[in-house]
Amino acid sequence: MNAPKNKVTMTLIIVLCLMINGSTQAKEILKAIHDKEAGKIRIYRDGIPDPIVTQNAKVNFRPYIDPIKSPSGKGELTQYSPGHHKHQTGLYWGFTRVNGRDYFHNARGDYWRRKSLQVLKNDKGKIRWQTEYLMLNKDAQPLITETQTWKITIREDGKMVMDLKWQGLAHENITIAKYNYGGLFLRMPWKKGIKARVINSEGDINQKGEGKRAKWIDLGMEIQGLTNEGHIAIFDHPKNDGFPNMWRIDGQFGVGPARARSGSWKIEKGKTKSFLHRFLIYEGEHINEEIMEVWDAWNQ
Repeated sequence: MNAPKNKVTMTLIIVLCLMINGSTQAKEILKAIHDKEAGKIRIYRDGIPDPIVTQNAKVNFRPYIDPIKSPSGKGELTQYSPGHHKHQTGLYWGFTRVNGRDYFHNARGDYWRRKSLQVLKNDKGKIRWQTEYLMLNKDAQPLITETQTWKITIREDGKMVMDLKWQGLAHENITIAKYNYGGLFLRMPWKKGIKARVINSEGDINQKGEGKRAKWIDLGMEIQGLTNEGHIAIFDHPKNDGFPNMWRIDGQFGVGPARARSGSWKIEKGKTKSFLHRFLIYEGEHINEEIMEVWDAWNQ
C-alpha cells in the first residue's frame, strides 16, 4: 500500500530538484546583442547591467575585445591603448611581420578591412560569434582573410570560459618572419605600483617566463572595483603549430604566445592555418592544480 505514496514522493523530489537546478541555470543566462551601427557585439550575463564582454569590429580597424569584465561585472580586466603601448587594444590578434607588413602596431584601415561580423549562436548558456577581416597588402589587396570564431560560457563555479579558433586563409604565399612577439595578445590594466604576477605552466614567474615555452600562462593583478585579484589565464593547444609556444611577457605585463619567436613560418597560397586558444577568466587567487585540470580537460 505504501508503494504508490513512495512513487509520488520520489516524483515530487525529482521535480523539486529539476526546479532548483533550473533556477540555478537561470542565473547563468547569457545574451548577445549585435549593434550593427557601432560594429559591436555585447555579451550580457543575467543580473549584471553592463556587458561582460564587448567585441569591437569596426569596418576599417583591427577587431579586438574590450572590455572584458570580471565574472561579477565589478571590474574591467582589459585595457585599450594605454600610454605605454598605444597600439595595444585589449585582447586582439596581430602578426608583426607578414610579408614585410606589421599588423601588430598598425590597426587602421590601410591594414584591415572588415568582411563580416555575426552572432552564430545566441542561447541562454552559450554564445558564439565571428569576425572576418581582410589583412591588406601595401596595394590594399587581400593578403590574408582572418577569421576569429569565439565562444563564451559560464562554469558552475562562476568562472568565465572563452574559446577562440583563429583561421588565416592565404591569398598569396605568406611568410611570418621571426620576431619576439606577434599574434594573440592580451593587455590588462597594469600601472606602476600595483600588485601583478604572471605564472606559466612550468612554474616561471613574471619575467622569468619571458621567451620561455609553456602550455599556458595565468596573469593576475589588482583591478579597480575588485576586492580580490582579477585573472585571465591563456591556454595554448597541442594542435597549434609550434606547441608549446614561446610567450611574450613585456615589462608592463602584456602577454601572448608568439609562434614566430622560434623562427619564421609560412602559409602557402590557398591554404588555411588555424590556432586554438582557451581563456579562463576569474577572481581570486591562482590555484595551480585547478588551472592544470582545466587545461588537461580542454586539450583531450
